[in-house]
Amino acid sequence: MSERIGVVGAGILGLAVARELAARGATVTVLDKEDRVAAHQTGHNSGVVHAGIYYTPGSLKARLCRDGVALLREYCAEHHIPYEEVGKLVIASTADERAGLKRIAARARENGVPGIAEVDALGLREIEPYAVGVGAVHSPHTAIVDFPAVARRLAADVAELGGSVRLGHPVRALRETAGGVEVLAGTTRLAFDRLVSCAGLGSDAVAAMSGYAGDVRIVPFRGEYYKLAGATKNLVRGLVYPVPDPRYPFLGVHLTRRIDGEVLVGPNAVLALAREGYSWGEVSISDLRDILAWPGTRRMAARHWRTGIGEVYGSLVKKSFLKAARRYVPTLTAQDLVRTPGGVRAQAVARDGGLVDDFVVDVHGRVILVRNAPSPAATSSLAIARHIMSFIPA
Repeated sequence: MSERIGVVGAGILGLAVARELAARGATVTVLDKEDRVAAHQTGHNSGVVHAGIYYTPGSLKARLCRDGVALLREYCAEHHIPYEEVGKLVIASTADERAGLKRIAARARENGVPGIAEVDALGLREIEPYAVGVGAVHSPHTAIVDFPAVARRLAADVAELGGSVRLGHPVRALRETAGGVEVLAGTTRLAFDRLVSCAGLGSDAVAAMSGYAGDVRIVPFRGEYYKLAGATKNLVRGLVYPVPDPRYPFLGVHLTRRIDGEVLVGPNAVLALAREGYSWGEVSISDLRDILAWPGTRRMAARHWRTGIGEVYGSLVKKSFLKAARRYVPTLTAQDLVRTPGGVRAQAVARDGGLVDDFVVDVHGRVILVRNAPSPAATSSLAIARHIMSFIPA
C-alpha cells in the first residue's frame, strides 16, 4: 500500500487506524482540531477494558471486542503500559434480576469470554467483601488501563512509521475528486488518495462535508461521575456493575477502580446541551438546533422521556446518585462521593429513534466514515483498525 491517506480524529480509534495504515506502507496524516491527542471520548472514559460479556453474539461489537482485548493486552505488554485484570462483578440486587443475570452469563459464554462464573450472594462477597446482591456473574479477566497513555503511544508509533499527527488542524471542508479527496484543515489544503473519518462527536459534520449525511446522527449523552473519597476507595477491589437495562446501550451507574487507584461511581446518561457539553453550563444553541432537528432525536425522546427525566433528576440530586451506588455497596454515604469530571458519549440515533447499538462503518467511494463507535470502541480500537483495512484495497 503506497497511498496517501488522511485520518480525521486523534482519539484512540483514529490513531489505531493511522498506525495500522502506516504499518502497511501508507503515508498517513492524522488531523485533529484539539491541541492534544485523546481530548474527548478517549480521555474521558473510565478506563475499563471490556471482556465482551454484553454484546449480541455475531455482532461487530462482540467479535471486535474479543479480538481487541487480545490485541490491546499484547500492545500494552510490548510498550510497558500498565494493564490490570481486576475483574468485574455484574450483580443482581433483587430476585427479579436473576433472569437478566442468566442471559448475561449465557451471552458471555457464547462470545467466548474466558473464566465466566455465576456466583451466589456469599460468593460475590468473597470477591468484593463490601458488595451485596442475590447473585452475580464474575468476569475475572475484565481489565483496566490508561487509554490516553495508549493513544499517546499510538501517536508515537505513527510518527516512527513515517506518518504525522497534525493537532490544531480542524477539518473545515472536503471534497471527493476523480483522483482522491481534498481537505481544508485549518488554513492548510491537503490532498489524499483516501480519507478515513474517526471523528467521534464530530462525525456528523465530517459526513455532511463529504456529502454522505446518511440515516444516523450523533446525539451526545453526558456521563457524569463521582469518585470515592479517601480510604473509602478501599471498599471496591475491582469493577461492580448492575444488570443492565436491555432497552439501552448504557450500562447504568457502576463502581469502577481505575489504573491510578481512584474509584469512580457512574456514569448516568443525560442529553448534553452541546456536542462537547461536559457540564450543564456548556450550551451550544447551534448544536442543540441540529440535534433536535433530527427526527430520530424527537422520536427517541417521545419513547424514553420517563427514563430521561430520571437521569436528569439523578444528575441534579446527589442522593439519587448515591442511592444507585448503595444498591451494591450499602455502606457508602453522601460524604464518600466527590464530584469528578465526566465525559460525553457519541451515540448514533437512527431516523426511527432507535439507539444504534453496534459499530457502524459507511464507505462512500474514497471516504470511509466511522458513524458509530461508542463503548467498547476503546477496548476494540486495534481490532476495529484491522476491520477498516478490509475496506481499503491492498
